[in-house]
Amino acid sequence: MTNPAPPASGGQPAPDGSGQPGQDLAALAKGGRTNFLGFLLRLAARLPFLFIAGRLYGADQLGRFASALIVIEIAGQIATLGLKRGLAKELHNEKRDETHVITDGLLLSLITSSLFAAILFVFPAPMFPNGMNSGWDLYLPIAIVMLALTEVMLAALAYRYNIAATVRSRSIVEPWSLSIMAGVFYFIPATQEGGLALSYLFSVIAAALTALIPLLRSYGWPHGWKPHLIHLAAIARDNFPLALADAIEWGTRRLDIAILGIFVSPATVGIYYVAVQVASLPQKLKTSFEPILGPVIVRKLKEKDYAAIARQVCQAGFWIIAAQTGIGLALGIPGEGVLGLVGPQFIYGNGALAFLLLAEVVASTAVVSEAALIYLARLKNLAISFATITLQGLLTVGVIFAIKELGFSELFQAAGAAISLCLALAFASFTKSRVLAGILGERINNFRWPLVWAIAPAVVVGFAFTYLPEWMELAIGIPAILATYGYVIWKRGFGEEDRVLFRQAGKKDTAALPPEG
Repeated sequence: MTNPAPPASGGQPAPDGSGQPGQDLAALAKGGRTNFLGFLLRLAARLPFLFIAGRLYGADQLGRFASALIVIEIAGQIATLGLKRGLAKELHNEKRDETHVITDGLLLSLITSSLFAAILFVFPAPMFPNGMNSGWDLYLPIAIVMLALTEVMLAALAYRYNIAATVRSRSIVEPWSLSIMAGVFYFIPATQEGGLALSYLFSVIAAALTALIPLLRSYGWPHGWKPHLIHLAAIARDNFPLALADAIEWGTRRLDIAILGIFVSPATVGIYYVAVQVASLPQKLKTSFEPILGPVIVRKLKEKDYAAIARQVCQAGFWIIAAQTGIGLALGIPGEGVLGLVGPQFIYGNGALAFLLLAEVVASTAVVSEAALIYLARLKNLAISFATITLQGLLTVGVIFAIKELGFSELFQAAGAAISLCLALAFASFTKSRVLAGILGERINNFRWPLVWAIAPAVVVGFAFTYLPEWMELAIGIPAILATYGYVIWKRGFGEEDRVLFRQAGKKDTAALPPEG
């Protein structure tokens, strides 16, 4: 049974992407708007987990858990073999039944992820540089399989513009089950020491099942499918540069934790991990556009409409940097109060938090540029990504040794790791945007001066609230910072095209979009 792409009728875009320019903008806006709701839901769920993990399990257990997750999640990223972003191209170019292409991808990821999991079951030492919390930690490699399969399933759904599935899986089911089960397992004596590992396993399994249901509804079962090993090997070969780029991009956000795990105590790693988790909230905003930006770019590549690709990259990039800046100010200015919610000892991660939030804003240009480079210049993109993580590693180790020689504490070394990440991501943004501009023959720039005009009053308002009691700083100050920043950027920074992002599904919006599966 063939499952055709959404029909090109009734004002919806044709499968080849032909149609009015506003249709692509509306597709980006709707996808971003849907996933932005997911960001808010993830924010609401992430803070309870940090509170439970910090208050019940403590910095030491959290630090060991964080070190183990680095190995688990990097293996999960590699095991997708680039299909997280490369599946759109496979579906667009293949003449076979779409369900067969997707099943090939799932089988490929299953084989690779199972191999990684088996290796870590036999040789678990790389996961535990600072020791284990309990014997339950040894079951963490199961998560590699779930992570890889979920990414491929969500990529297939994004090809049909079903971003709601990503929101349900990644922003509702996964974080909320993690938070709830972390509390449940803590109060069961037999699982108390392994509560973090077990809750994580529960969450990734639940997220995978949440992605599987809409996948089957949208595409159906792969009737008549048979595995073709030669074809699977070709997919793996073609997507290998993309798989490495994905792994390196993810690795830049975890290399700092890995290096700190070697040089500092588990408690300091735990404090830094909480700062990373808070800073990763604005990082998730990039995923508001990543799933939908790939399919849009793939369709424009077929037409060789490079000007349109440049417009889409710059538009999505500005939306991301504008949103990340506002969220970064709201979390960074009252940073001590935010980290203090997790536990008193975590406020010492405030210096690292400031640089981690800045790093996310700096990285936005690299993120959207890479969304196009993975289709236009995979090897160049891979080379830049490799140079970025190498630079980050050298800077991090060098800064840690320099701070240690100066006699400063481990917390200053953690802040040094955050500074190194910021500098490395600045290099990536500059280099990738310049390479993409050269290929497209168009200017790539996400920065606009109204961002500065919006930041200035928001900073003044935010620091004014730091002189008030902490509960007022958080309960009133954070909304005040967001309101001030949002008002100025809306009035001075957003044009008509920018405001499409906030337009509810009306005639212009829905006419330009295919129905979600």
